[in-house]
Amino acid sequence: MRLYSLSVLYKGDPKVHLLKAAYDVSTFNFFQRSSVQEFMTFTSQLIAERSALGSRASVKEQEYLCHVYVRSDGLAGVVIADNEYPQRVCFTLLDKVLEEFSREVSKMDWPSGSPATISYSALDGYLSKYQNPRDADPMTRVQAELDETKIILHNTMESLLERGEKLDDLVSKSEVLGAQSKAFYKTARKQNSCCEIM
Repeated sequence: MRLYSLSVLYKGDPKVHLLKAAYDVSTFNFFQRSSVQEFMTFTSQLIAERSALGSRASVKEQEYLCHVYVRSDGLAGVVIADNEYPQRVCFTLLDKVLEEFSREVSKMDWPSGSPATISYSALDGYLSKYQNPRDADPMTRVQAELDETKIILHNTMESLLERGEKLDDLVSKSEVLGAQSKAFYKTARKQNSCCEIM
């Protein structure tokens, strides 16, 4: 599970423009990183442009999922992640980022803003914090703990069943052993009875 991009955009009348973005392109080839980053910016703008105000959507592009949330005031957020990353966590992240961004950056700066002029530095921190959704999101953490407990219980039940099967084997062996012991006892008694002194 991995997040690659977190972008805040403004959807104005003529077009969508980028206000601030954070990228994690460390998994890509060094020489491809700038091209990948440009493509992520382009994709984020395109998806935000084609989404209606007040909407949320997830768009699949090859092995990536692009999650977009466009608020009714024109502020938009886009997260690009791999297919395994939980969708609910992406939208929780977008809600949190857009709410914080709208509190810290004046609405007057949105239509004319650019990454160079907007002073909002929290995106890199959110991108690194949310790389592991289990650590960042309490619901995901609880779900993962429930899954682990379920696996442990399943393994415990299997080991109990194995132990039960092994106990059954021991009981059947002891029954066979008991019959052999009785036969040995009778044979020994017969042998000893001939050797008694009168």
